[in-house]
Amino acid sequence: MKAVFIGGSRSISRLNPSLRAKLNSIIRKNYRILVGDANGADKAVQHHLQKMGYNNVVVFCMGETRNNLGNWPTRCIYTEDSREGFAYYSKKDMVMGDESDCGLMLWDGKSKGTLRNILHLLQEEKPVHLYLSPVREFYTLAAPNELRSFLAQHSPAWLRRLENDPVMSAAMGRKQAVFGF
Repeated sequence: MKAVFIGGSRSISRLNPSLRAKLNSIIRKNYRILVGDANGADKAVQHHLQKMGYNNVVVFCMGETRNNLGNWPTRCIYTEDSREGFAYYSKKDMVMGDESDCGLMLWDGKSKGTLRNILHLLQEEKPVHLYLSPVREFYTLAAPNELRSFLAQHSPAWLRRLENDPVMSAAMGRKQAVFGF
């Protein structure tokens, strides 16, 4: 069964009709949904899944669960690092990326965490269906070099940041696989 990592920016707290339709397509295919417990996109996705009565969901958390609107099974990720913040919570995102087959990312064009999740999925040869909220459009990215082209068109500042990081820049050059939903 295909597992989809659904995540996104904390600034995205509501789902428009096209996002709800995309989630409904995933539901119809009975894909296993891996979602985090943060406010914003995670909570908005959880709210829709709960409203639809969908149960093929696992909520990932770090320690205590912040949001689990459907009382779905949880997967707590533990780390020796007890500090909260970006590095702490990104550990659960990396596990969700590793355990998924593909991703649906809701990006506000600003969130470092969502961009990191997109790149991680692409590095793992797992395609991403990306919703860019400022323009309300979907894009399918199947390879890190496609992320480079996407950023050049939609977010040159992020592209410069990634290109100045040798590890991230090298990661965006690998060839990857394709998917669709």
